[in-house]
Amino acid sequence: MLPDKAPDEDVFCGSADLKRDAHVASFEKYKELYMKSIETPDEFWGDIAKDFFWKTKHSGQFLDYNFDVTKGKIFVKCMEGATTNICYNLLDRNVHDRKLGDRVAFFWEGNDPGDDLTVTYRELLQRVCQFANVLKSQGVKKGDRVSIYMPMVLELVVAMLACVRIGAVHSIVFAGFSAESLCERILDSDCSLLVTADGFYRGDKLINLKLLADEALQKCRDKGLLINRCIVLKHLSKEPEEILGSQSPPTKRSCPDLQVPWNPDVDLCWHALLRGASDECEPEWCESEDPLFILYTSGSTGKPKGVLHTVSGYMLYTATTFKLVFDHQPDDVYWCTADIGWITGHSYITYGPLANGATSVLFEGLPTFPNESRMWEIVDKYRVTKLYTAPTAIRLLMKFGSEPVKKYKRESLKILGTVGEPINPEAWQWYYNVVGDKRCPIVDTFWQTETGGHVLTPLPAATPLKPGSATFPFFGVVPAILNESGEELEGPSEGYLVFKQPWPGVMRTVYGNQPRFETIYFKKFPGYYVTGDGCRRDKDGYYWITGRIDDMLNVSGHLLSTAEVESALVEHKAVAEAAVVGRPHPVKGESLYCFVSLTNGVTFTCTLEAELKKQVREKIGAIATPDYIQNAPGLPKTRSGKIMRRLLRKIACNEHDLGDISTLADSSVVQQLFQNRCSTAV
Repeated sequence: MLPDKAPDEDVFCGSADLKRDAHVASFEKYKELYMKSIETPDEFWGDIAKDFFWKTKHSGQFLDYNFDVTKGKIFVKCMEGATTNICYNLLDRNVHDRKLGDRVAFFWEGNDPGDDLTVTYRELLQRVCQFANVLKSQGVKKGDRVSIYMPMVLELVVAMLACVRIGAVHSIVFAGFSAESLCERILDSDCSLLVTADGFYRGDKLINLKLLADEALQKCRDKGLLINRCIVLKHLSKEPEEILGSQSPPTKRSCPDLQVPWNPDVDLCWHALLRGASDECEPEWCESEDPLFILYTSGSTGKPKGVLHTVSGYMLYTATTFKLVFDHQPDDVYWCTADIGWITGHSYITYGPLANGATSVLFEGLPTFPNESRMWEIVDKYRVTKLYTAPTAIRLLMKFGSEPVKKYKRESLKILGTVGEPINPEAWQWYYNVVGDKRCPIVDTFWQTETGGHVLTPLPAATPLKPGSATFPFFGVVPAILNESGEELEGPSEGYLVFKQPWPGVMRTVYGNQPRFETIYFKKFPGYYVTGDGCRRDKDGYYWITGRIDDMLNVSGHLLSTAEVESALVEHKAVAEAAVVGRPHPVKGESLYCFVSLTNGVTFTCTLEAELKKQVREKIGAIATPDYIQNAPGLPKTRSGKIMRRLLRKIACNEHDLGDISTLADSSVVQQLFQNRCSTAV
């Protein structure tokens, strides 16, 4: 239940100016709307749905579901009988019905200062229709899966919305992932076509993306899946003017010497295909529960999970959370610094903002390139009003002090947001005091790839803020805290965070694997959606996320599976067994601390350590590169053979208070591991 009143010791609750025009202007108004959303959800969401275009209306109840595995198949259905098209609602509706065609949809800011592009809603609609016609010319049809492996360029948004326009299902793979990770995702979703780019700069580092894409496609062929079409955007390499035509030229920091492998039997040039393509394309009208996209997130078994989201519920939920959590106003310039390869970019760069007719910044670069003031330079350049970033980025920028921030005015900022992991109070205070000049509320949002949008979050003009707390549930979301026995805990308590009923944007299944979906999210506590996170509720009813309970790590705001990293390590012939745990990191939140037991006769050397790091990087991606690899002649195990990860975390942190070790089979292993700790680990 929500508290009767807001606590007295609030940190900030919005200025009078913010409250005056806010969509939800007080805590009392929030409570009133929240109770309506859980007591009469059909009415609550039905009113919101009236703002969107429906080819046919839904019939029956708004949400139908079963969360209890003991009662049969888990399912969630939203607005059955309705048909629509999300691309139409994001673009055509804004251009034609709302007369926003000349409004800027995106300010694209490239890796290098001065490399920028502005696109209006009308121009974006034309580009999307053109590429939708290109996809149709390549035989892509409703229900087909299309893999997209691109940097943060405008064409990434164009490609995903073009898929949506024709009813195809996009599967976007983060451009920082390896060829092996791309191959695995293409195979799992049985994609028929790949869209990629020649390359991109990440800071000063040149990434030959096409080379990685070719390697992934060859791995797919080796495993029996033949993909004979790959559309390649010339982002850096030179393309003749007659091919480019009226389309955007390569980035100003072009790289004409970039060696791009080209197979004329497979590869198709993006710009050449667009030549002559019509900028009109009738949308494919889709059922509410038709698949919209697949996005892979790490799984505790080591095999990524293809999270499947569907049409109507996801559209309504991302649009509503964006509007209310960021209190979107018509004159806002909004900037989410995430990558579209992650769910934050899907929901809060593309779908949520465009559904509201928002003007957004789309950023290709790094927050510290070419210097540590880049973010604040961009804020002033575009007069950003709402900024949404990760605690990792905040902690990174904190290292440089306040001077790089204070060089820029930032007077346009009104609301700050955080995403990806709980923000520690020190970073919250710096963000609030230095970046926001003590006048911008911080919306600290908790959600997951699986939830589709924010589930625990403040509303900026309504919620009294406590640094580090995700505060209260969003509309339609009913949280509970359970103990190990599955009993609901009341009042101040700590345990498993679960949700008691669905909201429109919750995932529908793991693609191609319904049993895995039910086992991961619903088997442990029948009748509840299990987040996998621990949670604490304080005396005022505020929720505090305490971290992952399962074998997952949160590195720089991105979930990584310990099993996935361990699998990559043991593929090396020198490694017999591996165990991976998280170790606190001042910037990334968690770092990867790896224990490896070597095969007989192998010696642990710096060369071997470098090889193992390289192997993980190539198998998963740079984000999974281990920070520490420790030689472990033995691992602490129970008498039944289970690795005691709790002890490994203690060893990684050099904490000698081990607690109860009565179930440990061989206590001498622990002492040896302490002696072998990495010399670089404090």
